[in-house]
Amino acid sequence: MNSTPAEPAATPARAGTRAAPAHAFGYPRVLSIAGSDSGGGAGIQADLKTIAALGCYGMTAITALTAQNSVGVRSIHSVPTDMLRDQIDAVVEDIGVDAVKIGMLHSADVVRAVAAALDRHQLRCVVLDPVMMSTSGARLIDDSAQSVLVSDLFRRSILITPNLDEAALLVGRPIHDEAGMETAARQLLAMGAPAVLLKGGHLASDTVSDLLLTSDGALWMRAARIPTANTHGTGCTLSSAIAANLALGSSLFEAVEMARAYVRRALEAGAQVRTGHGSGPLNHSHAPEPMRLQPLH
Repeated sequence: MNSTPAEPAATPARAGTRAAPAHAFGYPRVLSIAGSDSGGGAGIQADLKTIAALGCYGMTAITALTAQNSVGVRSIHSVPTDMLRDQIDAVVEDIGVDAVKIGMLHSADVVRAVAAALDRHQLRCVVLDPVMMSTSGARLIDDSAQSVLVSDLFRRSILITPNLDEAALLVGRPIHDEAGMETAARQLLAMGAPAVLLKGGHLASDTVSDLLLTSDGALWMRAARIPTANTHGTGCTLSSAIAANLALGSSLFEAVEMARAYVRRALEAGAQVRTGHGSGPLNHSHAPEPMRLQPLH
């Protein structure tokens, strides 16, 4: 009776054997430091939808919990600063960050904690959306945080993206026209911002005029207003789209142009949809990109 030959024993790896190759690619990584919107239209939720739609990997450090919907904000609960610090540290130390978007920072202590984290991890590609008012008109930042936001975060960002109401609070006067926008933007530069994208959507006009101002000069970007009531989270979406495009390697000018185009398409795609009884969200997933790959350094 023939016996079946025994299988050869596994040969142990020899010293010097070449190990399996390390992973050669990673995703473009965007960290959103912002508040949570329980209604899903703005804040962290809008940021993650935008970052994913543009082919990047989104991460979060939540600064505050809000109870809100399309009609308004019911309550705000700030996250303790040690928890905020741990969220940022955990993400950066393990996964890494290519670009940062900063949104709602409810208190001065939160602003200081974020500024310290940017320095601790040497995060320099930072887009600051100085969120002060919700679409429904609720105040989202306390008085003490406003001055600290300017002193501690303007100079640590590469771009700030206020709307007219936020810019008016920062410069201390209302803004009624394009001339007032340019004056306010120049004042924001003088306050320490290296570049300003001042959004003119709140001006009463059939044309929406945005102004990008840097030390190199002013660039006006104008487009026809899209007729829609669904504008909740537009600013959050724009700033996170800019950060995503920066993470993908675009210049600041290119990132702003592409982000504005993405927001306009999202507004158009969601214009006829009803979500809630107030200002509804954009359609962030109107044309999602596959997750991008980039070589690891």
